[in-house]
Amino acid sequence: MNLFLKTKSKAFEPIYGYWLKKLSPDFHAKIADLGCGNGQLLYELYASGYTDLHGFDPFMEKDSEINSNLHLWKQPIEESEISFDLIMMHHAFEHMENPLETLQACFDKLNPGGKLLIRTPVADAAIWQEKRELWVQLDAPRHLIIPSVYGFEKLSKAIGFELDEVLFDSTAFQFWGTELYERGFALHQKSATDVFSKEELVALDKKALRYNQEGKGDQVCFFLSKSV
Repeated sequence: MNLFLKTKSKAFEPIYGYWLKKLSPDFHAKIADLGCGNGQLLYELYASGYTDLHGFDPFMEKDSEINSNLHLWKQPIEESEISFDLIMMHHAFEHMENPLETLQACFDKLNPGGKLLIRTPVADAAIWQEKRELWVQLDAPRHLIIPSVYGFEKLSKAIGFELDEVLFDSTAFQFWGTELYERGFALHQKSATDVFSKEELVALDKKALRYNQEGKGDQVCFFLSKSV
């Protein structure tokens, strides 16, 4: 990770490099991951050299202090007394019951100049317009909200955030997952390689890239900041 941030070389890029490169947090920055699950991403950041990592997930079994650099908290971030330089939600925002309260809590817990990263499906997706209730990212009842880009920008700005960038990062899953539903298969019954040829999957990857470039993919990465 040190080499990646210093050189920006693809040879050293971790799987989470594209968004970490844009944020470029200091290795001693206080970083929170909301909806962290078992903390896998935080473990990877710790192994990469980050020293002040905190995961929040009220559905984990209990609090865990992995070491002095990495803590997992069985609570929402609203109950924390810690303020952060970077807060992340990687496909957790769509599971939140109240998006306004969630964004407000993030704003309140960020230090001045802090950053918020939210990766989530969006309702602007062309696949949603084409397939409606078959769209795989609806994922009811687990996904409680799916914002539009405009709606998210309006909500976040009302709280006080600056929306610095919107990066579409959807994948071919939007196509093959939706088609599995259309063919009557649940995701646990079939995988992409069960139904599609290698050539078809390559074509879907290219289609996903094109959709991202055209701003009509089905998930995005929101980069937000709290003014100093």
